[in-house]
Amino acid sequence: MLNEKHIRVLIAKLGLDGHDRGAKIVARALLDAGMEVIYTGIRQTPKMIAETALQEDVDVIGISILSGAHVPLISDLINQVKLNGMPKPILIAGGIIPANDHALLHEMGINIIFGPGTATPAIVDSIVKAIDDRPMRETTFE
Repeated sequence: MLNEKHIRVLIAKLGLDGHDRGAKIVARALLDAGMEVIYTGIRQTPKMIAETALQEDVDVIGISILSGAHVPLISDLINQVKLNGMPKPILIAGGIIPANDHALLHEMGINIIFGPGTATPAIVDSIVKAIDDRPMRETTFE
């Protein structure tokens, strides 16, 4: 359980993905750990996710993607978040993301990438650590 921390997490299925079981399992685990979770559902566009993240003032945006279109869609999402002028959230991605795309996604701004089968306690711990390691909420993207 979290102590004193009020972590707001947006979980979204980016793109045309229709399979959301993993995203729902992660959302439930984060709720059980004491985080506030906003789940947007399937078939979300980068603009929809960025607008929801801004409106909900989230600390973390978690993207679940299985379609193989992760690089262009995440790039679009990051651009939309920048355009909205919101403080930089911690960005996490999970799903079917080939290891050879990880470095590029990290360069783009993704903080943490989870593969299939990642244990939910590891996801919770990674988010808590990322929040703890952030000295202050950054005001912009670098």
